Amino acid sequence: MKVVHVISSIDPRNGGLQAVAMRIAAAQAALGLDVHIVSYGSLAVEAQVREIAKNIPHFSEVHLHLLPEPDRLESIFCSRGRRLLRQVLKQASFVHIHGVWEPFLLYASKIAKNGKIPYCVCPAGMLDHWSLAQKSRKKRLALRLCYRRMLNDAAFLHVLNIDEVAAIKPLNFSSPKLVIPNGVFVEEFHPLPERGLFKQRLALSPDRRYILFLSRLHIKKGTDILAMAFAAICDMYPDVDLVIAGPDGGAEDDLMSLVEKFDIHHRVHMIGAIYGSEKIEAMVDADCFCLPSRQEGFSMAITEALACGTPVVITDQCHFPEVATANAGIIVPVDPVEVAKALGLVLSDALRARSMGENGRRLVLDNFTWPAIADATLRGYRLSA
Repeated sequence: MKVVHVISSIDPRNGGLQAVAMRIAAAQAALGLDVHIVSYGSLAVEAQVREIAKNIPHFSEVHLHLLPEPDRLESIFCSRGRRLLRQVLKQASFVHIHGVWEPFLLYASKIAKNGKIPYCVCPAGMLDHWSLAQKSRKKRLALRLCYRRMLNDAAFLHVLNIDEVAAIKPLNFSSPKLVIPNGVFVEEFHPLPERGLFKQRLALSPDRRYILFLSRLHIKKGTDILAMAFAAICDMYPDVDLVIAGPDGGAEDDLMSLVEKFDIHHRVHMIGAIYGSEKIEAMVDADCFCLPSRQEGFSMAITEALACGTPVVITDQCHFPEVATANAGIIVPVDPVEVAKALGLVLSDALRARSMGENGRRLVLDNFTWPAIADATLRGYRLSA
């Protein structure tokens, strides 16, 4: 069975969508499928992707087809992209489209349909109320003109959780919805690295603790909420720092302004994007992982932090209710006061935090693994054939 994954950019700086596509593809390759990824990415991006992929089991069996970064005309008309898609989609059994609002993805759906190849679309939270409210007129027009047809003609919509099913229900798409979450490869998290390695990298004293934020620095991710929450509690926990890891997604300047305003710059470590073993070491050393997002589909960062045995503080808009059910962390509204309270609860009770970490690791390794997810996608493909 030949499966082709299509994503508009494979650049790791663009967030979890790329990590998900790579890992689903690798897990499917492990099942013996002929798996391909088609995307845009510069030579530097390709080198970075291949370096990251060394830690992803079975990714070496995935066929990666990358086009140079698109200029404005290519971004709109995808001339080179369409040629490559037609070539790779020959004799394909199924096409898995990751994302919504890109012409490249739209063309992929049209080429698949014209070739009578079934496809699915993973919106990854891009159709929920918060996302649609961003540039809402443009998105509503795009839906009306062409993207609604792309979504309606899909064999199914690959949604990440039950909340996403409810979020897109008012849009009245006719295609079935199949809930398939994200996950981890157990091999990436067992055994875990010994504690203290990341603190050494950061030149942080062993007796200091830290809260970890790891994601794009984007308004959606709640970086402003986190700065306000940390400023509210940092005097009560003088041994606790805040480590912010991730590429700039447009919110870095505003975040730095808040850090200066609250005079917490000496307690905040901005370290940029980290990947692979360094990322896992950062999660293992963290006393708490915090992602106060305004919107998430199914956060890879939260899932990986849980797999590292780190307690989490997240918002209800992360749509990860299993965290509360498993007592693996604390879920709060999108409110800096509530985030601050939750952080304080984790930081002030070491036994509870340790128990949460153990619960979170068990939750993920028992329920959210890529081999099981690959099986679920394969069942969906076969039902749609």
